[in-house]
Amino acid sequence: MRISEVKIRKVEGKEKFKAWATITFNDSFRIHGLKIIEGKNGPFVAMPSRKLPNGEYIDTAYPLNEELRETIQKEIIEEYIREE
Repeated sequence: MRISEVKIRKVEGKEKFKAWATITFNDSFRIHGLKIIEGKNGPFVAMPSRKLPNGEYIDTAYPLNEELRETIQKEIIEEYIREE
């Protein structure tokens, strides 16, 4: 699976939440709602999620293996840094 596009929308006025990200796979499948969060060791990507009635959050889209997770993280963070 190839990431064909990454879009970043920066967020102002938030302490750790830095930007929204959208990724497109193979020019045919798009995922909105990824978040770029500033962590202790630099920025990281949080998957799209929703809040459950009990207050917990659950990811609504996520990679099923570490290789794809690392690829998504790398591509999105690189684009975020390019746009700074």
